[in-house]
Amino acid sequence: MLVPKYWAEGRVQHRQKGKQVTIRRYGWSDASQADAQANADARASDALARVLAGEKLHRRDHKVAYNGAEGLPIREEILSTHGEAVVTRNSYGAHCLNTPNVLFADVDLPQPKSWKGAGTLVVAIVFFALAYRWLRDSGACCERPELRVLLLFCLAAVAIFVAAFLVDRVTKIIRKGERARLSKEEEAALGRVREFSASHPDWGLRVYRTPAGFRVLASHATFDPGQIEVAECFSQLKVDSVYRRMCLNQRCFRARLTAKPWRAGIPAHMRPRPGVWPIKAEQAPIRAAWVAEYERVAGGFAACRFIETLGNGVVHPDVRGVIELHDARSRAISELPLA
Repeated sequence: MLVPKYWAEGRVQHRQKGKQVTIRRYGWSDASQADAQANADARASDALARVLAGEKLHRRDHKVAYNGAEGLPIREEILSTHGEAVVTRNSYGAHCLNTPNVLFADVDLPQPKSWKGAGTLVVAIVFFALAYRWLRDSGACCERPELRVLLLFCLAAVAIFVAAFLVDRVTKIIRKGERARLSKEEEAALGRVREFSASHPDWGLRVYRTPAGFRVLASHATFDPGQIEVAECFSQLKVDSVYRRMCLNQRCFRARLTAKPWRAGIPAHMRPRPGVWPIKAEQAPIRAAWVAEYERVAGGFAACRFIETLGNGVVHPDVRGVIELHDARSRAISELPLA
């Protein structure tokens, strides 16, 4: 796992056949800003040489964060370090725990889709069109323009009211069915965790509820993300495929410790956009203002809630500190709402 402290961007240019080729690459270092710049310049020069040799490469590193980072180290602001574990701020502002050897597994559930707003609009348009056509064909439309406008306005208001009423009733029926379906999905997901524990009695598992499903922490031992045991665990628990790729690409496990902004009622995106690291010095005040508001609101929410311990009750010494850090920062033992 590599979460660099220093970042820099290198830039090289070359004029070829009347066209200028510009290559930009990020560099990183745990030692100094100068080392990060040297790494960036070397990566940029190497990329330019490969482009001039005919290889097709991106002219600059994609500005993306942890998920899908294309082999680059984790590009997130370091908030604190705890032995080998590092807490960073991700691209939408939340705190994330990164650890090279403590296994976290995310088991997400299907999320219900909201169609109420769009459904109301569609039903209102259809109702309005049918009502207007009936009025026109029956000769009930007024000849005077001002009365026709008033009639259409009233018709639109009635259409919206009727559509909202109908869609609300239908939505309640659909949601009732979705709740039953999600309840079964939740039972099935938790059942997989318990089945895995029963078939691996030497494993110790801590199970947490998250807003989108479950989080499982292996407490009995440490793991390398590339171990076959990790792949088998992820497969049996049906861990999210994106999370699997993240663990392999970054050689670490990861757990979100604070609320997702939109779940906590924060409508504004992380500033400046995109919220990945590093940022320019002149943008620091904008980011600081957004972060201050986020921290104030996020303090009223938990990222997960502890449910139970399964299997082997022995906690590995290298895992104990991570459990304490995770549970404290995620407020997993509190009664705060999940976000």
